[in-house]
Amino acid sequence: MTQMEDAKRGIITEQMKEVAKEEGIEVEVIRRRVASGKIVIPFNPIHSPKPLGIGKGLRVKVNANIGTSREHCDPHEEVEKAKVAIESGAHTVMDLSTGGDLDEIRKKILEVVNVPFGTVPVYQAGIEAMKKKGAIVDMTADDMFRAFEHQAKQGVDFAVAHVGVTKESVERLKRQKRMIPMVSRGGAFHMAWILHHGEENPLYKEFDYLLEIAKEYDLTLSLGDGMRSGAIYDSNDRAKFQELLIIGELVERCREKGVQCMVEGPGHMPMNHIESNIRIMKTVTREAPYFVLGPLVTDIAPGYDHLVAGIGGAIAGYYGADFLCYVTPAEHLALPDKEDVKQGVIAARIAAHAADLARGIDVDLDNEFSKARDSLNWKKMFELCVDPEKAKEYRKRNPPLEDPSTCSMCGKLCAIKIVNEYLKK
Repeated sequence: MTQMEDAKRGIITEQMKEVAKEEGIEVEVIRRRVASGKIVIPFNPIHSPKPLGIGKGLRVKVNANIGTSREHCDPHEEVEKAKVAIESGAHTVMDLSTGGDLDEIRKKILEVVNVPFGTVPVYQAGIEAMKKKGAIVDMTADDMFRAFEHQAKQGVDFAVAHVGVTKESVERLKRQKRMIPMVSRGGAFHMAWILHHGEENPLYKEFDYLLEIAKEYDLTLSLGDGMRSGAIYDSNDRAKFQELLIIGELVERCREKGVQCMVEGPGHMPMNHIESNIRIMKTVTREAPYFVLGPLVTDIAPGYDHLVAGIGGAIAGYYGADFLCYVTPAEHLALPDKEDVKQGVIAARIAAHAADLARGIDVDLDNEFSKARDSLNWKKMFELCVDPEKAKEYRKRNPPLEDPSTCSMCGKLCAIKIVNEYLKK
């Protein structure tokens, strides 16, 4: 029985209760929104992570991607990255490994991750086909479905399925003059497979079979953004919206079968396109949870793309995005290291909180921090801030000499200290 099936029957699960408690929302509201597909709780009983709600009316959540590559494969390092991501406040972790023993890497990460855990099963299907037969396009439909079931059996809580990359959408993509035709790795796997075989994407063609697998393990499907824009020039174009229309239909089929799902998007996008993208997505999918990469609001900042994504993520969250996939400073340049992971998570958490704040969520937290700042209560400020370690490091690096209650930027000229001394007598 899935969370959605229980919710439709009026059953309140323990996971729903925990989400309601964490979010400060009535549990009946959570149940109704899970039943309608507006909230998902990625929870594979085999893994049994800490329950987490994603969707309408809840705090914006943050995902951290980790994983090996064929260029750099150190499973131990990926386990450490997973730990850093969670310590830094990531709500979920995804393993996107493409190098080494994928099963063993996934198993090791699952052992240390107590939050919902996601994957892209077609990576394993394609990579194993390349090893055994010579090319990614040599994977079969059975290989793809087996990868989903195999990973669900390992305990994966949510998995990406690029079901919007279809024979029709690929043909349209060929005719469309995109600056960068495709940047989704999973989308590219399916695009190449379709063109090589001249056949329909099996995950789309046999979507009901995928739903059977997902239902058995309560595997939440993340309907992938294979046509997401990889350049500002391509933002909100026909290819992306065609994929969204296809996915909107498949969202309805998920709900009919009692399978939890969310929708991915959109990639590189100028700030003035974000609101319309999200409003259209929410309309087409009848308020399915929206999982966004960024959006990245400019193309010219390699090395700082965590900040670029933070800007886009804050705007997206305000307009209704539910789930931010972090971007690290290494994006577009290299495989991230542990410090990159931390910086990516922190930037995304700031974006998520800024969005929540604008929506009236957790306002008390900022008010409490402001009161601590007004009283120059450094201990309290460090307790409440996003990254206490970094804040303490800055203060320690250049401590105040004139007055220890202030900071070294102003010392005795501190505005707050002067105001407290004269205005608040």
